[in-house]
Amino acid sequence: MSDGFPLPTKPEGVIPSLLKRFNSGKIEAMMALYAPEAVFVANDGRTITDRAEFTAILKHDIKLGLPLKANVRHVFVGGDTAQIVVDWSIDGTGPDGKVVHMHGTASDVMRPSSGMPLNKVFSAGRGRVRGQPADAEAPHLAQGRRRHR
Repeated sequence: MSDGFPLPTKPEGVIPSLLKRFNSGKIEAMMALYAPEAVFVANDGRTITDRAEFTAILKHDIKLGLPLKANVRHVFVGGDTAQIVVDWSIDGTGPDGKVVHMHGTASDVMRPSSGMPLNKVFSAGRGRVRGQPADAEAPHLAQGRRRHR
């Protein structure tokens, strides 16, 4: 791994590392945060364990060329495991000239894995639309998460 992207060793370092990796435009740097056994929750609620599938999802978002912004809401730590709740957004004009407004609240679970200090082992809430009750999310995910004008 590149020295420019060391893995975080403390929960407080996870989101700054994630932002640096995402905003670098390097999918390999982003994927290094995920443990080999990581679970990714898709917009439709499916759990994805196929690394190639969730790499493609993240690659699509990174290829927009727009900065990811995040605000950590909570960090919960128990032993060597941490849960991080973060509000995130990607806003701007995409490469196709359309306005992009993506935002949500995510919950990531981090723990040491595969000899690495901290890796994401579970990532959920990528497509949550702010202001929607949890039971109203599903119908809004495909249309509400990405708003193009």
